[in-house]
Amino acid sequence: MTHVLFAADQFTPDEQRALAPWFTNTDRPIFALTNLPETVKGALFARYSRSAKSLRRLFLDEFLGEVGRAADAPQASVGSARAERLYTKVFAEYGDDSVAQLGGAHLACEGVSNVLTKVLEWGRLMAYLEQSTRYVPYTDRPHGRWKYVIPAELDGSPLREQYIDTLDRAFETYARWIEPMEAHFRRQYPRSPTDSDGVYRAAIRAKALDTLRGLLPAATRSNVGLFGTGQAYEALLLRMRAHALAEVRECADAMLAELRQVIPAFLTRVDQPDRGGRWSEYLADTQKRTEDITRHLLAGITSETQEEVVLTDFDPDGETKVVAAALYAASDLPDSQLQHVASQLTAEDRAAVLGAYVGHRANRRHKPGRAFERTSYRFDVLTDYGAFRDLQRHRLLTLEWQPLTTRYGYTEPAALEDAGALADWRTAMGESAALEEAMRREGLTASAPYAVSMAYRVRFYVEMNAREAMHLIELRTAPQGHPAYRRVCQTMHRLIADQAGHRAIAAAMVFADHSQVELERLQAERAAERKRKGSDPRP
Repeated sequence: MTHVLFAADQFTPDEQRALAPWFTNTDRPIFALTNLPETVKGALFARYSRSAKSLRRLFLDEFLGEVGRAADAPQASVGSARAERLYTKVFAEYGDDSVAQLGGAHLACEGVSNVLTKVLEWGRLMAYLEQSTRYVPYTDRPHGRWKYVIPAELDGSPLREQYIDTLDRAFETYARWIEPMEAHFRRQYPRSPTDSDGVYRAAIRAKALDTLRGLLPAATRSNVGLFGTGQAYEALLLRMRAHALAEVRECADAMLAELRQVIPAFLTRVDQPDRGGRWSEYLADTQKRTEDITRHLLAGITSETQEEVVLTDFDPDGETKVVAAALYAASDLPDSQLQHVASQLTAEDRAAVLGAYVGHRANRRHKPGRAFERTSYRFDVLTDYGAFRDLQRHRLLTLEWQPLTTRYGYTEPAALEDAGALADWRTAMGESAALEEAMRREGLTASAPYAVSMAYRVRFYVEMNAREAMHLIELRTAPQGHPAYRRVCQTMHRLIADQAGHRAIAAAMVFADHSQVELERLQAERAAERKRKGSDPRP
């Protein structure tokens, strides 16, 4: 079987010696970080998300001088063997899974497909950073190949060559149009005399890459940094080992091997046949049973047309319940009585309660307390896969998606026609659809999403309480955000106010931005330059 994991960076013997104390290996694409201070790990991963470099190359180029050479590497902690025995005893004799929440690890997964990144980022109890498609152009060709995964399921298939030809052309179209698209935006948005060349170039580049990213297929390789506890990694690996795709299962095996070098006691059950093996079998079995009964019950029913964002469920009394919850901690009345009191208040009084509870928010990071968790909203969304990628990484909500397909059509950024790229765009979309349909006809249903361009729409639902809605909507409507997910979250905000009727809750989201922005990254790049120069007066 073809190995789908990406070939790792090549390092010289001196570089390997310099890397060895800080990483679990220097020659494989899945590896964990060791011995590094927590601040260095965080800074390294933050830089990673906006760099085309691999993590270890980035470490050599920008961080090694900060932490010292191999001779300075710390030795294994005293008492680690005793700790391993203690954890093993707790797991084996007491079954206390919560102890696995007390140890964690930083892990990098490099060169994985955008199909696999969604699997990696499914869990709530982890932190993720993923390589950006707006700051990193996918124009380099390591080892002479464009950066996409060829799924092992295509080995021996007559469609393998069509797959390679189609994806090669998609990448060639993407790379060919970057410079013309930048030139188009430079004509449309001339540089202000007050902006430096660096600020202007960064904003123009981001705009061009934002416009063209829909050409990239879901097979496009990406880098993902993860941090999680042993318990979170165990849950992730159990799901991955039950997955239908070979890439996901192969990645799980590689992750387990690396994690056992840094937190082995927390992962003893993952591949035990009578423990983790049974869990993975259970997950695979329930998924297959659900798919089978879904096909049976929904056979012949066609999908209805709907808007991009639909509010499908909410509590009409939700705002009143949030008011009662806001009163709870400051009173001595039982919950049921407070709900009755809140229901008798005038709209002005309820608004006054929420006004006091929310207070003066100086920035979007100032958020009200848990009373806003008393009501929730469920949205059904049908938008392009690129926007879905950005929204899917939010953890404190419930989100599930349907298989990626071409049947719902694709988006066309307005700039394509003005720049002359529309014909090439539609050709790439047509070839993507033809390949995906051919793979499905051949029974390659699970791997067909690899062929789908990110401009195609995917359906998913988002269910979240009002507190998380505030975080998501305010963050993802910020002027520097991508137009696609800004539009989705702006609609969510309007629906909370107008359809749910929760106007006071919507009003509390004071940093929800409904402005129309033409050059999204410009203000953010200006702010970044001020900070670099030390002239930004804001904290």
